Amino acid sequence: MANPIKDNLFVLIQSLSKSEKRQFKLYVHRLGDNTDAKFLMLFTHLEKMKEYNEEDILKSKIVSKMQISNLKAHLYKQILISLRMNPVNQNIRIQIREQLDFATILYHKGLYKQSLKILDKTKQIAIEQEEKNIAFEIVELEKIIESQYITRSIGDRANSLAIQAKELSRQNVIASKLSNLSLQLYNIMLKTGYAKSDYELQEITKYFNKQMPKYAFETLGFREKLWLYKAHLWHSFLIQDFLSCYKYSRKWVDLFYENPQMINLNPVWYIKGTTYLLECLYLIKHQSYLKKTLVMFNINVTSDLFPKNDNLSSLYFLCNYGTQFNLHFLEGNFEGGLYLVDETLKKLKENKDRIDEHHVMVFYYKIACLYFGMGNNIKCIDYLKKIIDNKNLVMREDLMCFSRVLSLVAHYDASLDYHLELQLKSTYKFLIKMNDLHEVQREMIKFLKNLGTIYPHQIKSEFKKLHARLIQFEDHPYEKRAFLYLDIISWLESKIENKPVAMIIQEKAKKLIR
Repeated sequence: MANPIKDNLFVLIQSLSKSEKRQFKLYVHRLGDNTDAKFLMLFTHLEKMKEYNEEDILKSKIVSKMQISNLKAHLYKQILISLRMNPVNQNIRIQIREQLDFATILYHKGLYKQSLKILDKTKQIAIEQEEKNIAFEIVELEKIIESQYITRSIGDRANSLAIQAKELSRQNVIASKLSNLSLQLYNIMLKTGYAKSDYELQEITKYFNKQMPKYAFETLGFREKLWLYKAHLWHSFLIQDFLSCYKYSRKWVDLFYENPQMINLNPVWYIKGTTYLLECLYLIKHQSYLKKTLVMFNINVTSDLFPKNDNLSSLYFLCNYGTQFNLHFLEGNFEGGLYLVDETLKKLKENKDRIDEHHVMVFYYKIACLYFGMGNNIKCIDYLKKIIDNKNLVMREDLMCFSRVLSLVAHYDASLDYHLELQLKSTYKFLIKMNDLHEVQREMIKFLKNLGTIYPHQIKSEFKKLHARLIQFEDHPYEKRAFLYLDIISWLESKIENKPVAMIIQEKAKKLIR
């Protein structure tokens, strides 16, 4: 079945809430003669559509084929203007930008004094709110005006503006270099996952040290510290130093609690920082602090004071539900997490235009792991198949690799032997192609491949041998990554002790988690 066409205008209209649609229509009526305007008729038509269909629009006679592109562009612009006027979408950043626009208009009218007054006030707000890129723009416009409008204090003003521009430029350069480094490290993480060898670790660390700009920590503002912690976090993730991951994600979140006004100004980074902190607490198995952090996060995000919009709603969903899955994995309470499946699938559908395919596949993998822990291998295989069959997924090669490995184990547990041999061959080829065949995977594939030659009374003995070979990799700097995706040790112990895998994990949880 072909995927429905994703038209940008249609997606925008479908994302509007009832109040936003009502406000748009009120906005159009305020414009006077637009009550019967074609762009409003097109809006009403698209609003009623379930899927975008251009032929249906042309049949309605609202617009001709020659005009439809221009009409859609005009409607798109009018919707954005209406949304910008909505108080819900107003924040300090937009207000600062608006004041800069007003000052620019006054400058073009030759009203220099009025323009400078607005710029000076707005600049102070921008600096206080850590909006240093806009503050630099304001200073540049002030310099232009001062060069044309002679004031009594021109000498002092010129020096003051030059020093201010230099300092803002320096801070913006540091922030830009740190954000570039953070983004590049994040890209490596998404594409290839954790470092797989000493060579990769050394290359990542060499790149990190080379790209790290020189700075004096005491001169860094909120924004520069935020990007610094992000860069350190991604470096720590890549080299699998999870204690350092916790350290820098904690610094990231604490930065917001030390500057609470920044939570409302940068809610996205507050949510993202808390997401990584919760992920780190899961990786170091600190259950009690994970629960405490999640409760505090939920209180903050659901409070009336926290900003509300569609983007924040989807990010909150990713963090909250991802952490809830992890909690159930940590405790071995797979049955207790079953309610998350339907809720997650519903939320993914509601946010399909705002959540990228990578995150969707991560949730499919979590759902597959939940079913695997419950012993429902058929359901597990179904969700893994969604990842394995996804030819468009170019990120997270490690996720694709371990989906295939877990699929092999689930096929064995489900007694689907007629599929197993074919799966073994395709998985082996895929891992070789991705340069991701490590000892844990090699041992697993070799074991499953030889199952046909093992007599039933020998099987437990073979499980014990495999367990002994794999347990030595549990703390290996690179091989341990396999156990982050699939707790194969607990699975083997469940076979050896004839217990459900959930029971094994629960018994371990009582001893290990804090």
